[in-house]
Amino acid sequence: MKELVPMNDYGIFVSSKYEAMVDSRFVAEIFGKEHFHVLRDIAKLTDTKSGLSNEFVKTHFRKDVYKDSTGRKLPCYRLTRDGFTVLVMGYTGSKAMQFKELYIKRFNEMEDQIRYLQSLREQHPQLTAAIKSMHEEPKFYHYSNEMDMLNRIVLGMTAKQYRKAHNIPESEPIRPYLRAQEVELLDRLQNFDIGFVIAVPDVQQRKQMLEYQAMKYRQVLNKPITIEIDPDKVDEAVQKYMSA
Repeated sequence: MKELVPMNDYGIFVSSKYEAMVDSRFVAEIFGKEHFHVLRDIAKLTDTKSGLSNEFVKTHFRKDVYKDSTGRKLPCYRLTRDGFTVLVMGYTGSKAMQFKELYIKRFNEMEDQIRYLQSLREQHPQLTAAIKSMHEEPKFYHYSNEMDMLNRIVLGMTAKQYRKAHNIPESEPIRPYLRAQEVELLDRLQNFDIGFVIAVPDVQQRKQMLEYQAMKYRQVLNKPITIEIDPDKVDEAVQKYMSA
């Protein structure tokens, strides 16, 4: 199964369909079970007589294979949060309860990342695609670090810091709260960064180039507007108005 965000230390990853999932092998490892025991438990749950609907089973229990150290292809499952919850519901004991709580926390963290990636994809699809093309296995921080850099240049802080400073809910995008000039500069730098991400892989060098573009924008923005007035033409216009 293709992964958008690779597995963390708990076997939780993000699928190409923006789903937080966990590998059954990690469930076995963390809960202190043999993998074939976990597969047995899943087999019972996915049986037509278990009471679970076919739709639920198909959605939340995905069959997959992996290669062991000898190169053999062996079965495993990729479980969604709901699939995982149903599976471990029967695992009892204080240690099992601690692991359940831990996994719920890790799923919440991964789902926060998914919301961030979806927001980035919707608002900046070309930049997202450029970042993704630069890494064989793009991780969440590849996206967040790039946006943090842009936000720091424009706002002087990351989006997370901006939300905290302005009492904005964590899951809410900051764009609607920005001034028009900040939005314009952010869009301008993102457009530059689409090319810079590919052409300038060094982060510090890329940052300097983006800061230069921001400086040029601010210089133009802050340049005073001078209007030359010809006194003779003013007098002529006044006389023309008075005689009308």
